[in-house]
Amino acid sequence: MISEPELDGGDAFVTSEVLTETPPPGPPGARRPWLWALGGAVLASAVWGGGLYTYEQRKAAGPDLGGYKAVENVCERAEFKALAGILGKRSVDGTGPGMDDPALYDAFCPISFGPPESGHSVSLRYTLHKVTDPEPEFASRAKYYELTTPIDGIGEKAFFADRGGEGGELRVLDGQVEIELSVYQQYETDEQGNPVGESKPIDLSGIEVPMTQDLLALMAALKK
Repeated sequence: MISEPELDGGDAFVTSEVLTETPPPGPPGARRPWLWALGGAVLASAVWGGGLYTYEQRKAAGPDLGGYKAVENVCERAEFKALAGILGKRSVDGTGPGMDDPALYDAFCPISFGPPESGHSVSLRYTLHKVTDPEPEFASRAKYYELTTPIDGIGEKAFFADRGGEGGELRVLDGQVEIELSVYQQYETDEQGNPVGESKPIDLSGIEVPMTQDLLALMAALKK
């Protein structure tokens, strides 16, 4: 006679389960997902913090001036050898108003070539922007003053205006620097503004070529 297991005291069909709130351990070397998330957040925070620090350092240092700096006498840096070959001997260096501020350096220099009654005047302005970028306004200002002819091979942008064969004006943008150079005929006049004596004006057609040559030399000198 076959007996029932439970009647014989056997335990063939008896199982036991132990309930617990702690999950079983994972395989060796496994990392919990929340650790990955925490590590990524820490890494992102470190990268962001480093980028912010670099940005603040650059902001505090100001824009790159490209080697340009304030100079004591801009007239002494401007040799104007090319213009002297056309206009005659350099005779008088004047002095103009200047500004040396933490945000801006500006220097003006008037120069004369040849005799006063029939020579030429050259004016030079050197402006170093230490904080703001002059590029967005440069072309607009040049257009306002009727400098509409672009000149290649000097600075980032350059515009020229011919003044009726008696001179010209050239404006150059190079990074944080603006340079303006003007050449025009001098006339000695009476009280009514009429020319006095006879003068032999020089045809200055193509004057932008020597002006560009002299400004390239000046820009190199201003960085020394």
